[in-house]
Amino acid sequence: MGEHKWKELRIGDKIANLPIIQGGMGVGISLSRLAGAVAKEGGVGVISTAQIGYDEEGFEKDQAGCNRRAIRKHIQCAKEIACGNGLVGVNIMVALKHYKEHVKEAVAAGADVIISGAGLPMSLPGLIGENCKTKIAPIVSSKRATQLILKMWSHKYDRTADFIVIEGPKAGGHLGFSREQLAQTTDASFDEEIQSIIDCKKEYEEKYEKEIPVIVAGGIFDGKDISHALELGADGVQIASRFVATEECDASEAYKQAYIHADEKDVQIIQSPVGMPGRALRNRFIEHLEKAKMPISKCYNCLEKCNPAKVPYCITKALIDAVKGDVDNGLVFCGANVGRIHEMTTVHALMQELLSGIQAT
Repeated sequence: MGEHKWKELRIGDKIANLPIIQGGMGVGISLSRLAGAVAKEGGVGVISTAQIGYDEEGFEKDQAGCNRRAIRKHIQCAKEIACGNGLVGVNIMVALKHYKEHVKEAVAAGADVIISGAGLPMSLPGLIGENCKTKIAPIVSSKRATQLILKMWSHKYDRTADFIVIEGPKAGGHLGFSREQLAQTTDASFDEEIQSIIDCKKEYEEKYEKEIPVIVAGGIFDGKDISHALELGADGVQIASRFVATEECDASEAYKQAYIHADEKDVQIIQSPVGMPGRALRNRFIEHLEKAKMPISKCYNCLEKCNPAKVPYCITKALIDAVKGDVDNGLVFCGANVGRIHEMTTVHALMQELLSGIQAT
């Protein structure tokens, strides 16, 4: 491919040939098929553990058991698909009721990396234990959050992050910004925040005599965006939405088509039962929520701080309905650039396009 401006992504002793992490998307959007295909291309494929066992037999009665079983199954399957290439990891939300169990299950299953957000993963180092081969990364959106996490990990566990994922305001799904912050944050101001985070992690690189790669996420669409992130000092990028419109994505065909046919005007910020704003496609489901709550007839035990009597809808049911194909009456999370996705592709073709775009800039 000639001269290029990208380099392999080194996370401790683990190496991905390409500096591209596929973002974890749940429920059921990024499972073993997608993550394995990304890893096979030399990137980092990420499985979302959020209600990962939704299609396992017995899920209606035993969500926790089915989720643990599915974590093992999908990590193993993704590694088989990868054929020894790239890395296979998981995204585990701090907000999950069974966060601890998901972390331990992922480690036992041999996940290469754990990426953790939707809250501050203060306890993550203690959950994986010492001498663990699984690398860990917090998802942060500000210098302040980065400092809090790195200081706590250093003080309580005498260790630091193996890498850091900085997620910007254009990301899909749950966002680490208030609505006010979303309105006020510009591309230029967030570039400054990225560089501030890169600067603040240097103290811990020196203390622990190791490199802490920084990954930029949220709104990364093409090679130009990747080049910009690398120029800011990042070591790689995380991309999610673009991988939905691939043949290998684990979502239903209807879900993928919803992305392909979406316009910029269809994207809306909503409030999630997780307690954070989220970015999703406007549909009949969201229109209904603007008028009334969705009655909750069953609790799926997904969120630590969810009170079914008070939240406006069940996020598990809404996400499962969507991933199975009912994109009108389910919740379809998406990134800010979903309106730029116009056709189905493959993971191989997408990765090649992204890499050639880096070279062309």
